[in-house]
Amino acid sequence: MNSFKLSVITALYYANEKGLTVKALASRLGITKKGMKKLDTALKEMKRFGDITIKKENCYLKNRSAYFEATVTRVTPKSGFMTAEDVPVEYFVRGRDMLGAIPGDLVLAKKIADADEYNRSPVAIVLDIIQESDMLLTGIIVPSGNKLMVLPDKLCDEPLTIAKTGKNLLHVGDKVVFAIKKRGERHFDHTVSIVSGFGSCENAKSGAQAYMLANGLHTEFPDEVLLEASKFDIDDPDEDEINRRLDLRGEAIFTIDGADTKDIDDAISITKTDKCYKLGVHIADVSHYVRKGTSLDDEAYARGTSIYYADQVVPMLPKQLSNGICSLNPQVDRLAFSCLMEVSFQGKLMSYRFEKSVIRSRVKGVYAEVNKILDGSADDEIKAKYACVIDKLPIMRELAEILEKNRENRGAPEIDTVESKIITDKDGVCVDVKPRERGVSEKIIEEFMLIANNSAASLAMKEKIPFVYRVHEAPATEKLLQLGDTLTALGINPEGISEKSTAADLAAVLKNSADSDKYTVINRIVLRTMMKAKYSEEPLGHYGLVMPEYAHFTSPIRRYSDLAIHRILTDHVYALDHEKLCRKYNTFAASAALQASNTELAAVRCERECENFYMAEYMKNHIGEEYDGIISGVSGGGIYVELPNTVEGMVSVTTLPAGDYEVEHGVILTGACDGSLYTVGDKVRVKCVNANVNGGFIDFELI
Repeated sequence: MNSFKLSVITALYYANEKGLTVKALASRLGITKKGMKKLDTALKEMKRFGDITIKKENCYLKNRSAYFEATVTRVTPKSGFMTAEDVPVEYFVRGRDMLGAIPGDLVLAKKIADADEYNRSPVAIVLDIIQESDMLLTGIIVPSGNKLMVLPDKLCDEPLTIAKTGKNLLHVGDKVVFAIKKRGERHFDHTVSIVSGFGSCENAKSGAQAYMLANGLHTEFPDEVLLEASKFDIDDPDEDEINRRLDLRGEAIFTIDGADTKDIDDAISITKTDKCYKLGVHIADVSHYVRKGTSLDDEAYARGTSIYYADQVVPMLPKQLSNGICSLNPQVDRLAFSCLMEVSFQGKLMSYRFEKSVIRSRVKGVYAEVNKILDGSADDEIKAKYACVIDKLPIMRELAEILEKNRENRGAPEIDTVESKIITDKDGVCVDVKPRERGVSEKIIEEFMLIANNSAASLAMKEKIPFVYRVHEAPATEKLLQLGDTLTALGINPEGISEKSTAADLAAVLKNSADSDKYTVINRIVLRTMMKAKYSEEPLGHYGLVMPEYAHFTSPIRRYSDLAIHRILTDHVYALDHEKLCRKYNTFAASAALQASNTELAAVRCERECENFYMAEYMKNHIGEEYDGIISGVSGGGIYVELPNTVEGMVSVTTLPAGDYEVEHGVILTGACDGSLYTVGDKVRVKCVNANVNGGFIDFELI
């Protein structure tokens, strides 16, 4: 359909059901008398092909319900995807039907096919670009004759003409971020302007920096934010504020974090009486410094969360706060928001209260050191460092084990996922990848944070105040049924798995398969079955933790959700009238929850993409080497293999035995002429044959 006819359809769509007379249609399209013949011809053709109907001189769209507004979410050289404005459905669009639309564009689209039995997306075509996005894109500088062009990473597979380079000195192979300067009707017709260059695309650091810029994830803070932050470049809190608070500086309070952590936002204290455990979780009082209406708060809201990848941190707050006055550093006074709890010897939360406090951490604990104390391998130097709190560690472990057992008894699934640890040299180049270790002290702190988070949500629900809850809804029925089929295909008994499965049923699957050689992938499959956790102003409960009351209270330096509820809890603690508190925070809680959910998703995508760059950079130096691994996933294009160090690569079907391959139950690749089956969880041996740093992917071949 030509562009003139598409403009007719657009005009009729926005006329709603009323339609338009030919005269009104011509007026909307800016058609003069000379152009009326062209319009009449187009209308007759469109009527003949069933695009429109004409009644009593009025023109109407036929099958109007098939048309909709959508936002383009992603584009590849051969296709694109978009999400409808009114329903959360993702549509597939063939590349030739995209009209050159880029991610972020608002388009008018028409559905031409429904989703099929293989769960493939419904299909649509783009009819018109209603609002052009100014989204930035990434690519590589390539030569074309005696000039340079930019080859986009994802938009299309032909290089684009550079209309403007700005102040960037470009070289072949440079990673760049560019903007569309002038649009064509197809992606490869666009001309671009270079926004920034980052050096060689063979460096993971360049790819990560380009990704951050293109996705609006700013590493630098605006000047007005830095100016406000500079006022908090202080060593000690205000003395008058200290005098207004509960003074806990005499308590044996200390922190435990990773060795390199600089933004320390949680500390703990614990004693055991003859009646109960007294547990204190003391959180940096960021809300005292970051006030609503300030540039600091606006920027924290926009960022939503800190982002961590490789050796980099993109903080939610400037370092004057995140690493300074808000960080619970040892041997200095710090303002805190303390959750003071009494927990029974059976692990039941007997009471809790929240207090604005001032603390002084005794020790900056490190997970690895505390783990050595707990397993008896600590040397004298470590013991001396923890001398003033070392007697607290066995009590901590004792209570954490009780809480962990209770969580297991509630039926909470113990998802045993392994994170990657990217190790870089002084130049930021990845030199090793390892599984991130999680020892006893990590689990102890996790349990204490969980119970404090539970206390915060319990208070909000009891008092019926506006809040930002961390929610995790039950899996969709079809996901649970699919899990049963998948487990059966893997040879795992799916007993207890149905459309009504509880979290305890999923926990049983994990427990019963603990000795299986497919345990790692079963963990991943169960995790994918569950919904993604998010934030909500409604207390929808947490399926995975089997907790009706849950929120994020413990990391306000790193997460805006926590900062938001600190602000609300502060007014509650200071006895603001309930009606005024609700009026003040109802809208804020809903807005903060939505923003926290969206920015968390963006941060997770960023961390995953950047991690891929660094893994490819590492494997680039190991091409030709052989490894043992397991099949971690399958697709029509091949099988994915994960190595013990967490690196994942793909074995293309083009390197497998000849055949007509297809995926069964989401976990088996079948169709090889020699009868070979490739099943998730199978052990394989592979050779690394390629590592593309720019794309963040690794190619293996089976040995």
